[in-house]
Amino acid sequence: MIDIKYLREHPEEVKENIKKKFQDEKLPLVDEVIELDKARRDAQKEADELKASRNTLSKQIGALMKEGRKEEAEEVKKQVAANAEKLAELDAKQAEMEEKVTKIMMVIPNIIDPSVPIGRDDSQNVEVQRFGEPVVPDFEIPYHTDIMEKLKGIDLDSARRVAGNGFYYLMGDIARLHSAVISYARDFMIDRGFTYCVPPFMIRSNVVTGVMSFAEMDAMMYKIEGEDLYLIGTSEHSMIGKFIDQIVPEEELPYTLTSYSPCFRKEKGAHGLEERGVYRIHQFEKQEMIVVCKPEESPMWFDKLWQNTVDLFRSMDIPVRTLECCSGDLADLKVKSVDVEAWSPRQKKYFEVGSCSNLGDAQARRLKIRVDGKDGKYLAHTLNNTVVAPPRMLIAFLENNLREDGSVAIPEVLRPYMGGKTEIRP
Repeated sequence: MIDIKYLREHPEEVKENIKKKFQDEKLPLVDEVIELDKARRDAQKEADELKASRNTLSKQIGALMKEGRKEEAEEVKKQVAANAEKLAELDAKQAEMEEKVTKIMMVIPNIIDPSVPIGRDDSQNVEVQRFGEPVVPDFEIPYHTDIMEKLKGIDLDSARRVAGNGFYYLMGDIARLHSAVISYARDFMIDRGFTYCVPPFMIRSNVVTGVMSFAEMDAMMYKIEGEDLYLIGTSEHSMIGKFIDQIVPEEELPYTLTSYSPCFRKEKGAHGLEERGVYRIHQFEKQEMIVVCKPEESPMWFDKLWQNTVDLFRSMDIPVRTLECCSGDLADLKVKSVDVEAWSPRQKKYFEVGSCSNLGDAQARRLKIRVDGKDGKYLAHTLNNTVVAPPRMLIAFLENNLREDGSVAIPEVLRPYMGGKTEIRP
C-alpha cells in the first residue's frame, strides 16, 4: 500500500505505475481516492473548527452564568448541543470516508522499482544470470514421481484416499531426504547469521491483509471455519506479522530471520502435466528467510537474499538461474522480485524453486511496523525469500543426481543429514 500523501501529490506517477503493471481498470481509482480523501479532510477541518468553537462557547457559558445571564447562557448551550450533533455527523462521515479510502488504497499497486522490466506477464520475465552448467544425460530421465516410486519413496494413491488430490505420503529414504534438505537449509542460513525461528502456522485476518493482496488471499489461503484464523501459505506471513503494531529501535535493525513451517495453499485452477506430482500441492514444508531493515538498506539485502538461495542449490550441484520478474508479473505489494529457477534435465529447461521479493514499506504501512530513529519515526522495509521448498527442490535434486542404474547420488553436504549415506538405491 502506497502513502496517501504520495498519491495526493503525485497522482500522474501513480497512474503511470498502474499502466506499467497493465492494470488500466484501476486508473479511475486514483481520482476516486483523491476525491474521497478531500471529503475526509474537509470533514476533519470542519470538525476541528467545531471542537475549537465548543471550547470557546463553553468558556462563554461559564462567564455568562457568573454574570447571572442565564437566558443568554441557555441559548449558547443550545448552540453547543447543535454543534455536538453536527460533530457526531462529521465523525461518522470521516470514519466512512476513511474506510472507503483504505479499501481503495489496498488495491492500488505499490510503486515498482525503476529497474523492473516492463512486461505484461511471466512470459516477459528477463533472465539475469546462470549459475552452474546445465547437463542433459545420455539416458532418459523419468517423471519425478516415477523416480520416487521406484525408490519406494512416495504413495500418491493412499494420499488421495485419505485427503484427495494435491497430497502425498513420502516414504523411506525420500522422506529422509526431504527432512535432510530442510535441516541442511536451516543450518545453512544460521551459518549466514540468520536467527532460526518456528512461527505460528495460523494467523489472524489483520495479519493476512497486512502481508498480501486480497486477490492473493482468495487464491491461496484456507480459512478456519468459525474463527478469525487462516492457515499460512508461507511462513513469511507470520514472520512479518511478528512485528505488527511495533515501534522498533533503529539500532536493532536489521532483523534477519529464517523460519521453518508447513505451508497450506488452495492452488486454484487447472495445471499442466509438469505441475502434477509434487510440483503444485496443497501442503508442503519450507525454509524461509525474511529481513526487516532500514529503507536505504533494502536493495542490498535483496541481492543478499536471492544469492543465499543460489548458493544453497549450487552447494548441492544443482544448476540454477535468476529471473527478473517483469512489471505485470509482480504482486501488487512488491517493489521488485527475482525468481530462482533450477535446471530440469528431463524437461531441458529451468523451473521455479524460489522467489525473492522486496516489498518496500508496503507491508510495514499496513501492519504499522515503525522504526524509532534518531531523526524521528519512519516505516521499515520488509523482504522475503525462499531458502528451499523440498517438494520442488526434490524434483530438481532427483533429476540432477539420478544415475543411469536408477540410483540417486547424495551430495557431500547432505550426507551428515542422511546418516552418512552416499546414495539412494532402488
